Amino acid sequence: MYPDEIIQKLKKYEKVVLLTGAGISAESGISTFRGARGQWEKVDPMKLATPESFAKDPKFVWEWYEARRRQLALAEPNAGHEILAWMEEFFPQVTLVTQNVDRLHQKAGSRHPIELHGSIWMVRCVGGCGEWEDRHELVNLPPKCPHCGALLRPGVVWFGEGLPPEPWAEAEKAARNCDAFLIIGTSALVYPAAALPEGPMRLGKLVIEINPEETPLSGQVTLSIHAGAGEALKSLREKLIKNEVD
Repeated sequence: MYPDEIIQKLKKYEKVVLLTGAGISAESGISTFRGARGQWEKVDPMKLATPESFAKDPKFVWEWYEARRRQLALAEPNAGHEILAWMEEFFPQVTLVTQNVDRLHQKAGSRHPIELHGSIWMVRCVGGCGEWEDRHELVNLPPKCPHCGALLRPGVVWFGEGLPPEPWAEAEKAARNCDAFLIIGTSALVYPAAALPEGPMRLGKLVIEINPEETPLSGQVTLSIHAGAGEALKSLREKLIKNEVD
């Protein structure tokens, strides 16, 4: 699955960036958004994941997000999450950048994931009182801000909204300075996150993609592994440890 020369290079590198998408959580029973049986096959994202849809029908939007929150509350990290957390111990400097909103990386032990798309566990006051984590079951939908009475919205990035500037700047800096870049379980269709590997690829750095299906990046990366995240990352860890022992 991984040529020896790739492993030899990777184990010498100090700065590694990991970019994850919905595929890393698929083995935890969390359905992806795109592709066969994805969330957006079942419902139009423009009716759920835009500021306009929330303004039009906040109760409908919240019913979907609260159902998703209850599903995620029962989810546990899988082997893929755990191996990425292990990589923080193996490599001198690891930056984990995720497009996911489930916080399973944190649950697996990753210390400081950069959340490009926010978190489904955050709620944000549309009246300007700020945002905070709230994992309680939200019964009276749509929920109201306890401080000012304005509506609360999910603390995620919707279509048509910009990424939070500080996490994005941190992710860009890590991508510019990395020795190796791993892309795990993402369709490479959602920008600007999908642009992060472009700089390392232009500079000829080691870029490895792990995804069951072809993506727009598959023909451009150093190595494309067409497998599930758990299987591919288990193999990678075994190779790295074996090489370390050898």
